[in-house]
Amino acid sequence: MRCSLKIRLRETMAGQWIKRALVSSRMTRLAARLAGSRVAILMYHSVREEPQRHASVLGGMSHSAAVFRRQMEMISREYRPTTLDDVHLFLTGRKDLPPRAVAVTFDDGYTDNYDTAAPILNDLGIPATFYLTVDCVEKGSLPWPARLRRVLLASSVPNWRAPGGGVWPLKDREQRNQVFAWACEHGAKLAGGEQERWVQSLEAELGNGHPTSNERWMMTWDQARTLARRGHSVGSHSMTHPNMAYVSLKEAERELKLSKHRLEQALGVSIVHFSYPCPALSPHWKEQTVELSRRLGYMTAVTADGGPVRRHDNPLCLRRVRPTKEVEALRWNLERAFARVA
Repeated sequence: MRCSLKIRLRETMAGQWIKRALVSSRMTRLAARLAGSRVAILMYHSVREEPQRHASVLGGMSHSAAVFRRQMEMISREYRPTTLDDVHLFLTGRKDLPPRAVAVTFDDGYTDNYDTAAPILNDLGIPATFYLTVDCVEKGSLPWPARLRRVLLASSVPNWRAPGGGVWPLKDREQRNQVFAWACEHGAKLAGGEQERWVQSLEAELGNGHPTSNERWMMTWDQARTLARRGHSVGSHSMTHPNMAYVSLKEAERELKLSKHRLEQALGVSIVHFSYPCPALSPHWKEQTVELSRRLGYMTAVTADGGPVRRHDNPLCLRRVRPTKEVEALRWNLERAFARVA
């Protein structure tokens, strides 16, 4: 066992050395020039001073403020920050972007986006797009997957009876994580009132359905308006965060249309950017939802699918790059996106 661990450690260290050598040799930049024009869109969720304190609610989605600052300093120094508006112009042939263009985005609409991430972005002059889950902002409540995580990890109930029958034990962390994964798959297929009623019933059954502090988790409308005034973009992340490929087209249209309308009413700006929620299951978008977003007036829509954006990609199903929790790992992900390094 010890020998196996040492081998894996050596392989990991060797891989990191190779990646650093490739980046420092600028071979990836040469490959990027040969690969042609492309943009990397980064996908963040949360930035907090001590993200580990909130893992029972946010899981591993949150970045530390210190790491996020170093990542943004690297973006400012080594890449070319850009906006989703300019990405759209690039994709429609109306604007060229500089090499190594990077757009920063945030999903869900957590208040730490405003309190912690935005000041760092403002200091460095980096624009970002913040996609809000409208129902969560209006009610000040967490997205439903975070609510499920909170109750399933903290509940003292030994078993949970799943919809449609079957009893799931909740005796240890592994069992709770299994139930959480199954519950997310079930909840991802629900939207609107049906989704809320199901989550509330689960909270009532398992207990601990409400936060133990007065902390506000989600951004306010005033905070969103301030972000827009300071040069950032605000977009829609749907009304209630379902998997848009698994709900009916009627429900998908409501999620796209009503969230856009509510955002425009609250912020007084045109909402033209959308982010597909990816709570569970695959795929999380389909051709019908792409057509719906186009018909309802969105100019871009980002997905959770990995990879760079190329010149002739469809603006309404754009790939993104995951940011990782380390600066060097993010640099490697970006270099690979620009240069097609395996």
